[in-house]
Order: sequence, then C-alpha cells, then structure tokens
Amino acid sequence: MNITPIAYFHSPLTSKFGIPRQSCVADELVGSIVLEPEYRREEAVRGLETFDYLWLIWEFSANPHEQQGLTVRPPRLGGNVRVGVFASRSPFRPNRLGLSCVYINKVEMTADCGPVIHVRGADLMDGTPIYDIKPYVAYADSHPEARSGFVDETVWNPLQVEIPETISRLFSEDELKGLRQVLSQDPRPRYHDDAEREYGMPFAGNDVRFRVCNGVVMVVEASRI
Repeated sequence: MNITPIAYFHSPLTSKFGIPRQSCVADELVGSIVLEPEYRREEAVRGLETFDYLWLIWEFSANPHEQQGLTVRPPRLGGNVRVGVFASRSPFRPNRLGLSCVYINKVEMTADCGPVIHVRGADLMDGTPIYDIKPYVAYADSHPEARSGFVDETVWNPLQVEIPETISRLFSEDELKGLRQVLSQDPRPRYHDDAEREYGMPFAGNDVRFRVCNGVVMVVEASRI
C-alpha cells in the first residue's frame, strides 16, 4: 500500500527541539491542519464540528534516521533504560508513523485553503505530513482504568516557567500560553542537568533562549528569526 499526505500541520514549533513528547500535555498549544487541494471541499469535513477530539495519523518526517534495533530509551525513564520499540511511543519506529489525539477548536471555511481545522494540544512540528484524520469516539477510545506500563511507575512534575514581561509581550496571548506549557514539559534531553547551560528553540518566529535550575525554566532572551 502506498500512502500520501492528505494534509499538512502548521504550528509555532518549527524544529524538533521543544515538541511536546505526547499530545495534549500542552493543551493550550495551538496549530492548524490544512488539507491538500483534492480534499479542500466542505463535504470532506462535514459533521466534524460535532466532535471534540481528533486522531491524527502522521509521519515523523523530521527524523531522517532509520530505526536501529528493537529497543529504545524513553525520556520518561530518564533516557537510560531500554524497552521494546513496540512498548514505547518513540519516534524511532519501523515505519515512522505517529498517532496523536488533539482537541478541535473550530473548523473554518477559507477562500484559499478550503476547510482549515484549528486544534490544540498537538505534538507535531510545523510542516508535518498527515496521512489520515479520524474522530475520537469516547465509548470506544476511552479506557480510564487501563494500565500504562512504565508510565504508571514514574512521577512527572511539570517545571515552573518564568518569562520576563519584556519577552512575554513579543507573543500573542495564545502563543504565550503554548510556550509556557511547552517549556514546563522540559524540552531538554533527559540526561542534561546543567544549570548554566543555555538552550534555544524556535517558537512563533522567535529564537527563545532559556536555562533550567532547580525545577524552574528561566527564559533569558527571545529575538525574531
């Protein structure tokens, strides 16, 4: 079977660094889904506005490396413990396919792009190809009592985020909410713990620089790219 993208994702996150490691952990992070020309018709999304969430099937397109071996090191386990690739959500997979659940903000009909689906909580980079869109159905998709393997055995506490007023006013209200949540998830590699080290990531057209010390993310600079 050959598959081709039916849409592309648009996000303020334009590099792999900073992408949330799961969908909905940064539930204020906004993005949009723009369909390819052959699907830019109202009937393609008719009824979608009656659902709250979507499943997206997409490609880890920014990962050029072939999957090596049958084990991976999940960040949730500190990046030092190996588990089977099929017992993880690692981007290093045999077919590089991702699966994400996102919240539908609205479906907007536009003159240039037809129906555009505005969403929140996606863990996709800007420009990510999407191969299918399916509505989330609670009676079949929700299993609140399900076990979650090693995720149940590890505690994850979001970091506190401090952004000076001089920097926060460079962003819109929605962008600022998304940036705070992205940073609170600690985008650094799990084996990094150097309070003096400065990190950078592109977000909403700005190069955002920050440090992490004692559970606090301190944004120190932001400049237009």
